[in-house]
Amino acid sequence: MIEIRIDQLLKARGRTFYWLAKETGISHTTLWRLKKDKALGINFITLEKICETLDCQPGDMFTFSKPKRRRTSKRL
Repeated sequence: MIEIRIDQLLKARGRTFYWLAKETGISHTTLWRLKKDKALGINFITLEKICETLDCQPGDMFTFSKPKRRRTSKRL
């Protein structure tokens, strides 16, 4: 699962979600979907605007974690 770290980047810089929307010109809806892991993708222009505004690299915005498997038990 790929998680987007917008909240952590904003917190580290002492900025708000609304500040990011204003500075980038990206809609609140688009940013909210990214923030809440509801987005199905991100286009490069959006990614570039966020990285430029937050002075970060694309890799700073994302983390990858393997989904945890549920253990199944066999019943006899």
